[in-house]
Amino acid sequence: MFDLTEMPVRVPPDSPLAPQWYRLEDKKGMKIHNGEIMLAVWMGTQADESFPEAWHSDAHNISHHNLANTRSKVYFTPKLYYLRVEVIEAQDLVPSDKGRIPQASVRVQLGSQMRFTRPSQMRAVNPIWNEELMFVAAEPFEEFIIVTVEDKFGPNNIEILGREIMSVRNVPQRMETGKLPDSRWFNLHRPSAVGEEETERKKEKFSSKIHLRICLEAGYHVLDESTHFSSDLQPSSKHLRKRNIGILEVGILSARNLLPMKGKDGRTTDAYCVAKYGNKWVRTRTLLDTLSPRWNEQYTWEVHDPCTVITVSVFDNHHINGSSDNKDQRIGKVRIRLSTLETDRVYTHYYPLLVLQPNGLKKNGELHLAVRFTCTAWVNMVAQYGRPLLPKMHYVQPIPVRHIDWLRYQAMQIVAARLARAEPPLRRESVEYMLDVDYHMWSLRRSKANFHRIMSLLSGFTAVCKWLNDICTWRNPVTTCLVHVLFLILVCYPELILPTIFLYLFVIGIWNYRFRPRNPPHMDARLSQAEAVHPDELDEEFDTFPTTRPSDIVRMRYDRLRSVAGRVQTVVGDLATQGERAQAILSWRDSRATSIFIIFSLIWAVFIYITPFQVIAIIVGIFMLRHPRFRSKMPSVPVNFFKRLPSKSDSMF
Repeated sequence: MFDLTEMPVRVPPDSPLAPQWYRLEDKKGMKIHNGEIMLAVWMGTQADESFPEAWHSDAHNISHHNLANTRSKVYFTPKLYYLRVEVIEAQDLVPSDKGRIPQASVRVQLGSQMRFTRPSQMRAVNPIWNEELMFVAAEPFEEFIIVTVEDKFGPNNIEILGREIMSVRNVPQRMETGKLPDSRWFNLHRPSAVGEEETERKKEKFSSKIHLRICLEAGYHVLDESTHFSSDLQPSSKHLRKRNIGILEVGILSARNLLPMKGKDGRTTDAYCVAKYGNKWVRTRTLLDTLSPRWNEQYTWEVHDPCTVITVSVFDNHHINGSSDNKDQRIGKVRIRLSTLETDRVYTHYYPLLVLQPNGLKKNGELHLAVRFTCTAWVNMVAQYGRPLLPKMHYVQPIPVRHIDWLRYQAMQIVAARLARAEPPLRRESVEYMLDVDYHMWSLRRSKANFHRIMSLLSGFTAVCKWLNDICTWRNPVTTCLVHVLFLILVCYPELILPTIFLYLFVIGIWNYRFRPRNPPHMDARLSQAEAVHPDELDEEFDTFPTTRPSDIVRMRYDRLRSVAGRVQTVVGDLATQGERAQAILSWRDSRATSIFIIFSLIWAVFIYITPFQVIAIIVGIFMLRHPRFRSKMPSVPVNFFKRLPSKSDSMF
């Protein structure tokens, strides 16, 4: 697909890819005795095991041991599952103090993930919880589930009433909306008994029990990215996944005008790229000490849904000298939505590398990509647009919203830990930047951008109302006369209304084809409100949680937050007020208004019943389109009636 012949390579002398000298020949097959060329050739792709042995031909000034941090690599995300633990009840909980009745709670731990149930509503030796706890588990299921029943009987006094340890490998899987597995009773062992042999456990004559229902949910897609720009929407179970609809080919060609990231160290930039789509991550080789790297590497992915996004980021390698304390520095990121790509077309474009830093928005250069989306199943691709975005289980049995962000964070932790164990490792800072781990954190800049998006959407509705008002007030008599003619035709022939609407949509779509985007959209600084952002707003966005700033700065930011939230609240409140007024028409909250409306509705029902529909439509239409000399500057009766209807805004404090 792409020309990679400009990429010089070099391999170790002891490698099976050792280069050889080849004599040059002219076009007629005559040997040129004074010309030779050295080549290292292998069969395969850039994803095979031989490619990382080749690297840039410029001389490296780093050791062979640290050379591994500069090589390319293909990574795969471990298969993730949601683990559902339903804590139902317990029996015969016996505290050390026989005279005390416990108020127990359950702690469930899976690796580093830990969740608690609420304490039982009443003190009892047979407490009931009926709570569901969700975790993220990853193959090959090396972790253990530790269920602990605790009794907190003082400010700092916690007694463990029992504990059970089980392997995730023994947990049954549930496919889609199948029946949940049967619940089971598990014996609870004292902490001293944990880890003893099974023969020792059998000697216990008495044991508390806990009632649990545990299963691995294979019908969900474990979200490690935000659904706004997710690259994978497939369920965990391999049997429930759909067939691929195409192939995505991405050529990471080069970058230009990069800013020097190591100016203090006497170097420029040691850049490498990371691309993620689905469960496949790729990392290009690191090109040392250059502001115009040329990677010329090509990778492919299978595509299962066109409404997904591929993410490509550029980093500066800070580990080429074997240092583990530094973090790779962000240079920029590019996102491309596959649905914006035409099939079988190669897009070669320079994308700006924008990154938001505490000192403002920076453009660190441009990334040259070549992208092609090839469709292999047109029918399946078109059918995808009518299917839900996420697997069926997300809609049949949705996960509570309060759990989504926590589960997404845990999934990111698992992915980062697994990729960091590869060779060369994909660092945690790179994974977090690719997955936008802080996307849901508070940002005044992002809130203002979303507010402007709301106002932009409302401006479209306002423009339609303004156009209709201009028609009704005869601002443009020619247009108004044409609207009159069209209106009379549609009234006399009502069967043409729907065809006319769809024909109008067709014509508008064809007209807009001339102005379609020529290149895939990318990061927009104006849309993100990042070009003229105040330095203090950036300092707030990059502040840690909880904050470490002085109290006076926090107070100022809180006041500013109230101001911005007040504007958003006003817009949302106005929309809610109009909806509540529409509901109040028939709710008898204002009995007089409801009486007037239902009497008026009865009169209109009788009038419409005895009058042809065309006559009524013509009367209403002519009245709405009447000339300004027949209009009053005062609001109309229906508008006044609607604005007088009650809403819940007058019941708020």
